[in-house]
Amino acid sequence: MNPLLADPAEFAALLQRFFAERLLQQQAVSPRTVAAYRDAFRLLLEYAESRLGKPPAKLTLGDFDSELILGFLAHLEGERHNAVRSRNARLAAVRAFARYIAVQCPAALLHVQQILAIPMKRFDKPLLGFLSRAEVRAILAAPDVTTWYGRRDRVLLKLLYNTGARVSELIGICVHDLELDVTPSVRLHGKGRKQRTVPLWRETVVEIRRWIDAAGLQKNQPLLPNRWGKPMTRSNVAERIARAVSTATPQCPSLDGRTISPHTLRHYLPFLTMSCTWPTATWHKG
Repeated sequence: MNPLLADPAEFAALLQRFFAERLLQQQAVSPRTVAAYRDAFRLLLEYAESRLGKPPAKLTLGDFDSELILGFLAHLEGERHNAVRSRNARLAAVRAFARYIAVQCPAALLHVQQILAIPMKRFDKPLLGFLSRAEVRAILAAPDVTTWYGRRDRVLLKLLYNTGARVSELIGICVHDLELDVTPSVRLHGKGRKQRTVPLWRETVVEIRRWIDAAGLQKNQPLLPNRWGKPMTRSNVAERIARAVSTATPQCPSLDGRTISPHTLRHYLPFLTMSCTWPTATWHKG
């Protein structure tokens, strides 16, 4: 075996340069992409340690082969119960590193080719659920606005409904991203450093103003903080929406048994049932 394939220092150096040089300096990927790749490799290194009995500092390029990666993907689906979409995202991170290895260390080319031959798994995209006008109104009215959490959740739901934002865009909004005076709008920070500006409806602006005043939020603070003042997480948003649906169900029985996700709300088209105009976003690169 080539000595490079058995040297733990070589693997460690390549992985470090992949993040520090390839992703951050050469490709200048977004912080969200770096975080996603970091999480993928954290899980992979944990799996490799349990599978091979080697701590991450002892792993070599020889260990980084298709057998390890196939086992890791099976572990994600079978034991961690990751969806196919998540499994494919982890594999994309591994393949990006494998392509980097192919250029930096030709001695590992055979290993790399075998890893790159692992296909993405196909999956059926589920149809989006449909919400009636009454169901949407019941969900939006569900939070108890006499409480701190209720006022925040009302703004969360109205923004999600108004803007069609992804959850990552929603929880990334800071107070300084809002324009509430002349032409009310919000600047959303999306994938790949893209930004878009979305108009806000009058009723949404009213809720936001009340919330900012009540919570005493400053310009540099997240608009939707958790109890510690940090931005809400994806799971936190999903939990609060589920709570709103549960609260709204007695007033709107058609919600009983429904699974309403943030994705369902952001794809509900209000111009089909309400006399308002769907906001037009202005896109620009950050």
